[in-house]
Amino acid sequence: MSSQMKFAVSSYSFSQAMRDGRMNLLDVIPKAKELGYEGVEIVRGNQSDAEMRALAEVLKVQSQEAGLPIIAYMVGADFLKNGLDSEVERLKKEVEIAALMGAPRMRHDSSQGVDAQGNPVSVEDALPILAQGYRRVTEFAAGLGVKTMIENHGYFMQDSDRVKKLIEAVNHKNFGWLTDMGNFLCADEDPVHAMQTGAKMAVHAHAKDFHYKKQGEFLPKQGWFGTRGGNHLRGAIIGHGVVDVPACLRLLKEAGYDGWLSVEFEGMEDCIMALKADLENLKAMEAEIK
Repeated sequence: MSSQMKFAVSSYSFSQAMRDGRMNLLDVIPKAKELGYEGVEIVRGNQSDAEMRALAEVLKVQSQEAGLPIIAYMVGADFLKNGLDSEVERLKKEVEIAALMGAPRMRHDSSQGVDAQGNPVSVEDALPILAQGYRRVTEFAAGLGVKTMIENHGYFMQDSDRVKKLIEAVNHKNFGWLTDMGNFLCADEDPVHAMQTGAKMAVHAHAKDFHYKKQGEFLPKQGWFGTRGGNHLRGAIIGHGVVDVPACLRLLKEAGYDGWLSVEFEGMEDCIMALKADLENLKAMEAEIK
């Protein structure tokens, strides 16, 4: 357990600064380097395909000049709502964008759990459709040197047992789990318990923390969102919330995980200040793991 983790940051963590006009996507790599991070994830915004392809090439050059690798590209998807065949074809284009920017990994979503007509679909009925979609995308991605991933988020495919079943159903060496330690709380699952499964199957990992209020507690209007079970969360600086981040790091190390740990910050504090604190706290936590 002595190997040191490599710390990256997601462009999503700078959403606050992008919304208020302080930053745009091309500011992420220089700012991440300034803050002391070693890599970045790029999250797809509302750009057109042509705009994103052009941006990908600029980002790749930026990354090379800064010596800060783009470790992953993140995009949305919904195989049930958008239709399996059309979504597979669209995601193949996203894989090409990941390859253009030099990202060796791409995370895409599975589904919100409703079909094109808005009718709920059970996990059991959805599983074979989602598995087929992920497999077709990852087979294409393997040819371009891009590993594809599912992240435990989006409420539907968020629990550790659901994600595990999906990965086993896809059954492809180019497909794996982006394990997000904080996101399990969105499905009301204890992060440390869930990480006992997630750490063993992780091909990439997110560090995230949340403040928590159980159902029925007074709920301020500012910054909170609901879990699947009716509790509430608000983004936190790592170490300030309820996620036992050190225990999750230990489980990753014990599982032999030696990849990247990427920070996602979605709290109310100033994001630049928070991301400095996130990195400082993560390094301090890792140093205490013997």
